[in-house]
Amino acid sequence: MFIPMQSSRSMEMAEIWSSLNSSSRAPRFCVTSSSFYPSSRRAKRSCTRLYAAKVVAGTLKLSSADEAVDGILSSGVIACLRANSAELAMEAALAALDAGITVLEIVMTTPGAVEVIKELQQRHSSSILGVGTVLSIEDARSAMNAGAKFLMSPATIKEVLFGIRGEDVLYIPGAMTPTEIFDAHKLGARVVKLICSTHLLVRIQYFGSSFQIYPASVLGGARYISVLKKPFSHVPMVASQGITIDLINAYIESGASAVVLSDAIFDREAMAQRNFDEIRRLASLASLLGTQAVNRVKAESC
Repeated sequence: MFIPMQSSRSMEMAEIWSSLNSSSRAPRFCVTSSSFYPSSRRAKRSCTRLYAAKVVAGTLKLSSADEAVDGILSSGVIACLRANSAELAMEAALAALDAGITVLEIVMTTPGAVEVIKELQQRHSSSILGVGTVLSIEDARSAMNAGAKFLMSPATIKEVLFGIRGEDVLYIPGAMTPTEIFDAHKLGARVVKLICSTHLLVRIQYFGSSFQIYPASVLGGARYISVLKKPFSHVPMVASQGITIDLINAYIESGASAVVLSDAIFDREAMAQRNFDEIRRLASLASLLGTQAVNRVKAESC
């Protein structure tokens, strides 16, 4: 019988810093549509095979939320699209999806984002489509009505988290610190988006002077993921902000369930020039590397 791990107590940042030099890896977990379970290799394989067999046999029907979780965990990449027009968003989205991207997020600030999602659902019904920068329950409802399977926010928006309970949609709130991760998961978030830019710089304004917090750089990058996965190994995390295609493997090897790629796929120059061939090239490469990284981690766990 599998017994899920209980949530760890939230940790202060000072405790995180002390473990930075440790090279030990977080334990691997058996993945089902809704839970991560610590297990032996034999039990893990049995769990995964039984679940997969039920899905293939049609005896287990996935909800949209479960489908979103499974899609994210299996692809390793969430393509994040923002554009200055609905037309550009549609063409860029189709280029990425045609090139192999299976999980796509369109930022709510994109003009006509909801209409784009609705049309994409008709053209790519098997893809996992979601809406990002969801800041209110109104945004959430508009996205759900358009067929979005997941919603993403830059922070934990309680109005959204509580407002969609009972709805068949996955909500991924944003977090940065251990306390924010703990609180989001405790409130019911199944997946947390970790803001971990590789170029993050923290400053504190004090009496008109600017002081740099050192070493703030440890808040960024794959190393931060690996540190956070030690106390929060039971919380699936997707890494976001400033991640490039060449870093996909490093993040997933460090414990991220997936990475959010924005400019890395929807390159600003390519978008400005409507160079959809370049977007297809980047999307194809990101999709390939994401799948390879996920499969590599799965193989190491068996």
